[in-house]
Formats: sequence, structure tokens, C-alpha cells
Amino acid sequence: MLYWLLKYVLLGPLLRAVFRPQVEGLHHVPATGPVILASNHLSFSDSIFTPLITPRKVTFVAKAEYFTGRGIKGWLTRMFFVGTGTIPVDRSGGRAARAALDTQLAVLRAGGVAGIYPEGTRSPDGRLYRGKTGVARLALESGAPVVPVVMLNLDEIQPPGTLIPKVKRVRIRFGAPLDFSRYAGLSGDRFVERAVTDEIMYELMELSGREYVDTYAQKLKLQPAATPAEPVVA
Repeated sequence: MLYWLLKYVLLGPLLRAVFRPQVEGLHHVPATGPVILASNHLSFSDSIFTPLITPRKVTFVAKAEYFTGRGIKGWLTRMFFVGTGTIPVDRSGGRAARAALDTQLAVLRAGGVAGIYPEGTRSPDGRLYRGKTGVARLALESGAPVVPVVMLNLDEIQPPGTLIPKVKRVRIRFGAPLDFSRYAGLSGDRFVERAVTDEIMYELMELSGREYVDTYAQKLKLQPAATPAEPVVA
């Protein structure tokens, strides 16, 4: 109930009026049945605008810490994620990835829409990074089509680390559904899962026009910042 209230009454109309989303290819999202929306990840706002402009309810998963904050800020954050259909998942421990996958599989088996960011984290610089194979396992185990979605300018509107977004027209593009039924029964085969993931990332690259980097974004984020060279004193 809170999801639809936020989308159509409390928050959605205001966001539409202010940011005037320009959406291409929304007809590619099936009106019924399970579907996976696989998106690049540029900004915190990605998880706001994808559910806002998609007619059906979109379910993402997020780390459980977002739901356990204290005080007014913690309550507002928790209500936001609950209201946008986000499900908390404990990402600590070895079974964290499986827990997230099982959560999304339950959504798909109920005929719903699962949202996922194949890169696993926000891009640190706007480029598209290597996808993790969780999206492939989700597609192969559910049999659901994958609709690629690209945020075209949300890194300009709300760059990582900023709280208040700039007022600018949001641009989002949906691509044609990808069917991986030819790989039915091959979930768990790491070569197949990598091939499926790479095909999805290729479509995201083509749709977005962003440069692709064949390394994981999280790996790049964990690298220590380069220390500036000291000037040479003659």
C-alpha cells in the first residue's frame, strides 16, 4: 500500500513535475509475467526513478543496514526503502549472495518484476563496469526475460556523495527483452553464466553509449587512492 501511495500520491507526482522524466522504450516491459530489469547504476536516485516510471511494481534488494538506522534519519530511510518495494537482505557471511538471489527468485516466481544492478555497486566514474554473474543465475533459474535499462544522466543529476539532486530532466532508456531460454538447465555452469552476463552488459553498453571497463567496480573502489608525486627540488 505504501508503495502505491508514494508512487501516485505523496512522492511520484512531485518528482514527475520537477524532473520531467524522458523515457524511451517503456513498451519493452511486459504487462504481465515475470521479468528482470537489469540496469546500470549511476546514482542513489536510480532506485527512485526506475520504480517511478515503470507501470508495474519493481522490487530491488538492498543491504539490511538501510533498514536498521536509528533516529529520524533511520526511520525516514527505512520508510523510503519499504515504500519503494526494496527488500532487506543480510549481506554478511558466505550465503549473502544466495540470500539476495532467493529473494528475487521468489518475486519472479510470483510473476513479479525484479530489479537488479549487475555491476553490484554504483559506478565510481560513470563508466560501465564488468557485471557479476548473479543476474545470469537469476535469469537461468527463473526463466524470466531480461529487459536492459540504462540511466542516461542520473550521475549528472545526483553524483555519488551528493544529497540534493540538481533539477534537470531525467533520461531513461529501456531495451528489447533478452531471452536466454536456449541455456535452460545450465544454471551453475560458470562459462554459461559469464556468457549471459556479458551479453547483458553489452546491451547496457550499446543502449547507454558509456565506455565499458572489463573489471569490477567494487575492485576499483577498494584500490587505494594514488599518492601525488612530490615535486622535484633542484
